[in-house]
Amino acid sequence: MANEKITAEPRTEFGKGAARRIRRADKIPAVIYGHGNDPVHVTLPGHATMMALKHGGANALLDLQIDGQTQLALTKAIQVDPIRRVIEHVDFVAVRRGEKVTVDVPVTVEGEAGPETLVVTENATVQLEVAATDIPEAIVVSVEGLPAGTQILASQLDVPAGAELLDDPETLIVNVTEQISAEALEAELEEAEAEAGIERELSDEEEAEQAEAEAAEGDAEGESAEGDSTEE
Repeated sequence: MANEKITAEPRTEFGKGAARRIRRADKIPAVIYGHGNDPVHVTLPGHATMMALKHGGANALLDLQIDGQTQLALTKAIQVDPIRRVIEHVDFVAVRRGEKVTVDVPVTVEGEAGPETLVVTENATVQLEVAATDIPEAIVVSVEGLPAGTQILASQLDVPAGAELLDDPETLIVNVTEQISAEALEAELEEAEAEAGIERELSDEEEAEQAEAEAAEGDAEGESAEGDSTEE
C-alpha cells in the first residue's frame, strides 16, 4: 500500500465550536493514538485528506508531516456527515515501519460465475495480521465460470506474503449457489409466512383474481342447486 503524504497542523483548540471553525476552513480535525503516548490532535487539509483516504481504502496509511516530523498513521475510524457526506473527523493509530498490525480487509468479488448461479458474499471482510506498510486494499476473489455448489473458504484466499490470516480457515467467504426462480422464491416466502402466522396482504391483481374465482365458484354452486331443484 502506497503512503500518502499529508501536512498536518497541531491543534490546540477543542470542542464543537472549534471543530466547526476548522470545517468551515475546509479542514478536518483528527487525532492520533498509540504507542503509549498521549493523543496528538491535528488539523488536516480537507481535499487532500479526502482524496488520500479514498485512494487508500478502509485501512489508508498516511505519512503525516507534523512540525517537521513524520508520523506514519493508520486510519481506524472516519466520521462522515450523513447528509452532506463530508468527512467530519478522523481517528488514526500511530505505527512504525515494519510493525505488524491487525486489520479487517474488504473482500472484493470479481468475474461472472457459471450460468443460473447466484454469488453470495458470506463474509465481506477478513482479518489479517500484516506489516503496516503491506496492508492490501482488498482481497480479490475470482468466481469466473464457477459452478453452483462452489464454496470459497478463508484458507483458499490469496493473502499477501508475510500476512497471517486470523479468521478460522474454515470460515465461508463466498458461496456460489443455484439461482432460484421467482416462482420458487415466492413459494418459499409464502410458506415461511404461513409458518410464522403472517397474513400476507394481497396485491390489487391478486385480489381481482380471488374475487373472480369466488364469483365463478358461486355461479357453479348456484347452477348445481338449480339442477337439484329441477330433478325434484
